[in-house]
Amino acid sequence: MPIDTPQGHVGHVEFALDISADWSMPQPEIVRAVIVLHGRLRNADDYYRTAQRARAQAEAAGVDPAGTLLIAPQFLSTADTRAHDAPPELLSWDGNAWMGGADAATGAPVSAYAVLDAIARRLADKQRFPNLETVVFAGHSGGAQVLQRYAIASGTPESLAKAGIAVRFVVASPSSYAYFDALRPGADGAPASFDAAHCPGFDTWKYGMEARPGFMLGHTPAQLEARYAQRHIVYLVGGADDDPASVSLDKICAAEAQGPQRLARAQGFFRYMQTRHQAGLNQEFHIVPGVGHDGARMLTSHCAVKTMFDVGSCNG
Repeated sequence: MPIDTPQGHVGHVEFALDISADWSMPQPEIVRAVIVLHGRLRNADDYYRTAQRARAQAEAAGVDPAGTLLIAPQFLSTADTRAHDAPPELLSWDGNAWMGGADAATGAPVSAYAVLDAIARRLADKQRFPNLETVVFAGHSGGAQVLQRYAIASGTPESLAKAGIAVRFVVASPSSYAYFDALRPGADGAPASFDAAHCPGFDTWKYGMEARPGFMLGHTPAQLEARYAQRHIVYLVGGADDDPASVSLDKICAAEAQGPQRLARAQGFFRYMQTRHQAGLNQEFHIVPGVGHDGARMLTSHCAVKTMFDVGSCNG
């Protein structure tokens, strides 16, 4: 978990990241940016290397690697910054609070979503990236939790779209999802009323819309859902990611209300979205056969590479 990587900025504070080119200078050859998010282990370097392998697969299929910028932001904990005697302006969060969009504890009171917004705004700068066409956000596990909520909370994807930049998301195997109302998967996996007596906090953020962060209160849950349904999202989950005793699985009751393990939770959430948006849902769902909770294998799968680089297929 190094913190001596190049840095980005949110206002006057800084965050660490790995990046494949100097984004302080014009990069006219870049047509695609892939932003890959680490999970709870905060191992951005590992995810950056995974993105490099995915790009190499795309290169073998004819994609010019020089046209793709790879970015792996590093969300630090306060323990990380203390251990490395980091400067006070560097963003860090209490534990894994960054995953739910909580404000940073050091640097400035901004959420991980603000960091992603800052990255997106830099990429939309035509002075630096005059030929950028596509921005892909990809995450696995904890990183996928961030992206699923970010895709709900942020208006930045619309801003990029208005600038002619396509935005898409790879949400791979998170422990939980943010729902838009009080329905949850029933015994048959279909959306059904949930008995709050079994878990009074089942619909609070980051699992539902109750007590969501203040920066989201300008939109109703229905408005947030309508916008989210139009986001280009590819949900991935491993066919073997079905262990209810997985050490890294969220087991609090609000997560358990969504299903017993990640495969069931992914299927349940996508069925929920399909049921509510039978026309116009700009999203798709794929199971990666034989893969457990493995970020490297998920983000180098055929479907992840197709989504990130527009090459191959989800069936290859």
